Formats: sequence, C-alpha cells, structure tokens
Amino acid sequence: MQARSERVDFANKRGERLAARLELPGGVPQAYAIFAHCFTCSKDFPVVTHISRALTAHGVAVLRFDFTGLGNSEGDFANTNFSSNVEDLLCAADYLRDIGPGAQLLLGHSLGGAAVLAAAADIAESRAIVTIAAPSSTQHLETLLADQLHGIEAAGEVQVHIGGRGFAIRQQLLDDIRALTLAHKVEALAKPLLVFHSPQDETVPIEHAYELFALAQHPKSFISLDRADHVLSDREDAKYVTDLIAAWSQRYLGLS
Repeated sequence: MQARSERVDFANKRGERLAARLELPGGVPQAYAIFAHCFTCSKDFPVVTHISRALTAHGVAVLRFDFTGLGNSEGDFANTNFSSNVEDLLCAADYLRDIGPGAQLLLGHSLGGAAVLAAAADIAESRAIVTIAAPSSTQHLETLLADQLHGIEAAGEVQVHIGGRGFAIRQQLLDDIRALTLAHKVEALAKPLLVFHSPQDETVPIEHAYELFALAQHPKSFISLDRADHVLSDREDAKYVTDLIAAWSQRYLGLS
C-alpha cells in the first residue's frame, strides 16, 4: 500500500470545525503524531506538509490541522490566542484517541512548538516532544508585533499584515501571551524533548533554543540546523529534520 492523505475535521471547544489532514503510511501506523503550525500559518505551510508526509515513510501517521480561524478552519482568528491554540491541540488529541491510540509524538513549528510544550502534560499518551524554531516564551510574539503594540493598546484592535495577508490582532491576544509563563511548563515537562533551531534564525533567535534546553529535564536533545532559515524553506532541511526525528523518536515510539 502507498502512503495516503485524508481530509478530516474535528470540533474545537466551541463546536467550530477545524480542518485537518491525516497523513497515513502505507501499512498500519506504528505511531501517531500531531503537528502544530506557526503563528498565522496553516496546516498546508510547506515545512508542516513536507515533514508530515515524509514521516509516513517511517511508519508515523501525522495529523496536521488549521488552528481556529486559519486555513480552512471555522472561527474568527481575531478571537483566538495562545490559550485557544492549546485548546485546539487538546481537541486534536481527542480526535486521535477516537480513531486510534492517540498522539504519541507531538511536533510544533515556531509558536506551534510553544503550544505543544504547553499542551504536552495534558496529552497523557504523548511520549516524545519535538520543537522546531520555537520561542522559549510566548512574550516573544510581542517583539514581532512591536510596531503595532501602541495601536493595539490604544484602539483595542489593529490590522497587521503577515506574509502578505491581513489579520486582526486584539488586546486579548496580548493579555493572554503576557499571562502565561511557558518556562514553568517546560521545567515540569518530564517527557523526552528534541529541540531543533538554526543559528541563522532571524525570526526567533537561537538564544530561545538555549533557554528551552536549559529549562527542560533529561532526556533532552538539541540539534543545531546550521544554514537553515526560520521556516526551513530549503526542502533538504525539512528532509534532514524528518530523518533525525525518526531516528531520535525510535527509542520512545518503537519505530522499526
């Protein structure tokens, strides 16, 4: 049998439908994973798609989904925040429990990496966590929105353009990311963690990876993605990351 991709969906906490793709290996999956995309991205973002599909060659089924209000998912992005992203992840985990053994592997890119770190403790069946270019604090998002902070705080909402698309950012998002201390989640993780980060990352500096690695308990691993950019735009970088994820997680997932 060949690997295949299935369109699926599931409900978030408010009953809105979240669009997803379930990437399936040719045979019976040896493990299931969830991949969380970056801020304002989607399940179809190249790094998410490439790694998710490539992992099927290693026997891993991967659920990649659009957070509320993004991609093909229902809901209003302006009403979402980091906490709602974590809730969406937990709903994705519920979906995988409904169809199989649940998510043993959690993957996240950029702010999606922070989200899987925050959600991991509440996904009991997860055995291994992987972050790619993830910030060590949710407050880092403020630095990316620095030019808009005054407008948001003055008007309560501003329209920002990211990747050529417009998004409404409201004060509630700032309040949410300021209230969360991700460091506490990482310190208490107690699950194997693999941190990927590029020294040349200009969006989330590599110092964030140093901090994540220092906060986490063993077993933990840190792989430097030399010459890669933040979004792993070179497909060879995505392949490299996929092969390393498969090799590292074999110990925890029992991949053959």
